[in-house]
Amino acid sequence: MTTTASVQDQHHAPSPTGGWRRLLLGPGLLRGAWMFVLFGWIGFGIVVLIRWGAGWHPILLMEPLVLVAGLVVAPIGFLAGIGAFDYWVYYALGYPTRAEDHSGHGAKSWRDYFRVNTDHKVIGVQYLVTTIFFFLTGGMLAMLVRAELAKPGIQYDDQQTFNGLFSVHAALMIFLFIIPAFAGLANYVVPLMLGAADMAFPRLNALSFWLLPIAGIMMISSFFMPNGAFAGGWTGYATLNSTHQPIGAIFFNQGVQWAGASSIMTALNFLVTIITMRAPGMTFWRLPLLVWANFTTSLLVVIATPFIAGSQFFSMFDHVMHTDFFNPVGGGYPLGYQHIFWFYSHPAVYIMMLPGFGIMSEVIATFSRKPIFGYRLMALSLMAIVVLGFSVWAHHMFVSGMSSWLRVPMMVTTLLIAIPTGIKIFSWLATMWEGKLHLRTPMLFALGFLSMFVIGGLSGVMLGAVPIDIHVSQTYFIVAHIHYVLFGGSVFTIFAGIYYWFPKMTGRMYNEKLGKLHFWLTFVGFNLTFFPMHILGTEGMPRRVADYLPKFADLNMFISLASFGLGASTIVFLYNMITSWRFGEIAPANPWRAMTLEWQVTSPPPTFNFDEIPQVVGSPYEYGVPGAQHAILAPSKAREMEEVSV
Repeated sequence: MTTTASVQDQHHAPSPTGGWRRLLLGPGLLRGAWMFVLFGWIGFGIVVLIRWGAGWHPILLMEPLVLVAGLVVAPIGFLAGIGAFDYWVYYALGYPTRAEDHSGHGAKSWRDYFRVNTDHKVIGVQYLVTTIFFFLTGGMLAMLVRAELAKPGIQYDDQQTFNGLFSVHAALMIFLFIIPAFAGLANYVVPLMLGAADMAFPRLNALSFWLLPIAGIMMISSFFMPNGAFAGGWTGYATLNSTHQPIGAIFFNQGVQWAGASSIMTALNFLVTIITMRAPGMTFWRLPLLVWANFTTSLLVVIATPFIAGSQFFSMFDHVMHTDFFNPVGGGYPLGYQHIFWFYSHPAVYIMMLPGFGIMSEVIATFSRKPIFGYRLMALSLMAIVVLGFSVWAHHMFVSGMSSWLRVPMMVTTLLIAIPTGIKIFSWLATMWEGKLHLRTPMLFALGFLSMFVIGGLSGVMLGAVPIDIHVSQTYFIVAHIHYVLFGGSVFTIFAGIYYWFPKMTGRMYNEKLGKLHFWLTFVGFNLTFFPMHILGTEGMPRRVADYLPKFADLNMFISLASFGLGASTIVFLYNMITSWRFGEIAPANPWRAMTLEWQVTSPPPTFNFDEIPQVVGSPYEYGVPGAQHAILAPSKAREMEEVSV
């Protein structure tokens, strides 16, 4: 006999057909895959119809087809398929407002990291894991470059393939690792530091992440195009990239557009979050310096990124539509590309440095057990870098053929911008002076950053002087300089941040011995790889070439061997992160005894960060001050503390 309850259970049980329908039509990677294909064919049809209707021949021209169908419309289909636009489309079509059930917020299993998620903590982890994948990919390309350069002559690649290897390597490291890795750390930490439940625009935050894998896969897939990947360097100079490169060049143009759109969305989100969502009592002069750093970085991104977007649009139009923005044969201005590009890309150097400065301030204060020396001057120096950063772009163009009178003011501003950076270096040194230093892995990477960034900064001052720059421009001295700034500067700070907040993100402690081993292998391997490049550069070895004179052979072999050792150090990092995430010791809420708000909640934090609104009552860096507190979570006690402080 069948009971009423069992009949109802059968009635409501999901049928196999209904399960497949939900799988195919519900938001997720499967729907994203078939919608990617569908939209790709729609884009293909649009191009064919327009060319047929306009009478343009041939109708099936590869460049516009790949651009529109593969690089624009198909990725939009993928985003629609995974559900990035569902809420907005539902709203735009006039349907009744849906109650927020938070079903897309927070991670209850590993599967939640593979879908659109509005929790800033999940998005932060998504950013970091994705950027580490592109870091590994870019590193493998660098290994292929060094394998070719181990001996004189052409070993494995022709010049065009070699150019593609280092171009994609650099583009991945800059646009898909350094910049978004900082965004990932900040995504996780900044709302917690502010005492906020989430970012100001959670859905926009989710969308900004999903643009990144599109950009990265786009750049990597350029290798599979006829005649190979884009090979004009990460700068994509006109007219080289806009008229003389194969179809892979437009993969660079569009990859930068997708990554840039992600950066702008993230920056706007940070600005609104920092300005409007601070906890009670959190004045700007009580903000942790990491928040200050991301505030200033976001200003740079919002102001500067549209310029690189414009440069890539114009370059793409020259390539695909045969316009003459940068083509001198048609009256274009090729130096205009460089001015537009560097007006973004020198501020972009600070987009890749300022968040690292913030991480260093947190790590050095915590592991020195001392207040930050000159806190307000540190914050103001960040703002000074933002302003001065827009006045130095042409020092990248001293040998470009630009007007010679522009060299001197650009040299002056280049040397001037060293002042606010120097303020930070001396402030960190003063913070550590007579402090109780705890040489844990994050602190080791912070000290490594200080030493490497000073070397990179000194060579930067040298390059800011016109006579020296003219002598070593386009040599390996430039390669050494940029790696001391971006690897010794940015990558060391990223590693410091990952180790510092690893217990907070995972609820597990990493293996300290493996962390220190990773640091020393990286530190030694980095210096053995890149310091000799200064010597090669001053002796005249050109960069961006697959072959070189035999007199440079010994140093190049040494550099290549050292680079493989540097690459191997990453294996230790990966092993430590993966095994510690799975089997590491359970982390306490505040293993470093830090004062900022993210350490005042559990590890990992609750889904909405705080069970009660924090009340900020003091500085985040009052280490060693008896009874000092940055914030308290009990509102009644907070009011008492404020009354006492008044």
